[in-house]
Amino acid sequence: MASAKPVKKNPRLASGRKRARQNVKLNAHNTSLRSRYRTFVKNVEKAVLTGDKTKASEAFAKAQSVIDSIADKGIFHKNKAARDKSRLSAKVKALANAA
Repeated sequence: MASAKPVKKNPRLASGRKRARQNVKLNAHNTSLRSRYRTFVKNVEKAVLTGDKTKASEAFAKAQSVIDSIADKGIFHKNKAARDKSRLSAKVKALANAA
């Protein structure tokens, strides 16, 4: 029977305690940015599935700036951001061509 998580020890040095506090704050911020990224990507995909090309293109334009800013911050790798933008762009373009 394995236990859930190992118990973390508190750092002895003041600098270590401060770093631990900073890590908690930074982790929360990065998590919210990651969630925002995924939300904007999901919005584009939903608009494409509904078949509304104007809504899809507007959502893609908004998503591009969010994807770029989060890639610049290093939350996701720049190649992942480029790949996601490329795939979303292809979906929006296919929707426009189908109409």
